[in-house]
Amino acid sequence: MGAGGSGQLAETTAALQAIALMGLDHQVIRTEPVDSVEEAATARGVPLGALVKSLVVRRGEDDYVFVLVPGDRAIDWAKLRSRLEARRLSLPDAAEAHAATGYPRGAITPFGSSTSWPVIADRALLDHAVVSVGGGAHGVSVTLDPRAMVAALGADVADVTKAG
Repeated sequence: MGAGGSGQLAETTAALQAIALMGLDHQVIRTEPVDSVEEAATARGVPLGALVKSLVVRRGEDDYVFVLVPGDRAIDWAKLRSRLEARRLSLPDAAEAHAATGYPRGAITPFGSSTSWPVIADRALLDHAVVSVGGGAHGVSVTLDPRAMVAALGADVADVTKAG
């Protein structure tokens, strides 16, 4: 696929640099910022289920995990707690998520994060030939093979979501 896209938004991000350093075959997509996952999927030209929501989940103080969720699904908290063997999980507020990852809410991605937290990828992402994940800035995303993404991130693939 190779890197591409117009220069109208951030020319590069920590995420794009990390993906390039990993040697992942990918395509950079640049769009105007959007207000919903549905708009993001349309702007990126992928089905809603192939859009990856990168969520930061707090396991404890200064202890987080990235959960990669298909755009048409939501975290199943019981399944995620079971997978992580955790009694309590929560979503940090925007400031805490930014401090934990280096990315603002809506642009969070495990690629190039300021801290390499563990990654769990929902199994349903592997049903797609390509997925679109955030590129580290609003309006910047990357389309790539989900299996290559999982391998590059060392992600744990598990059933941790439910229908949207």
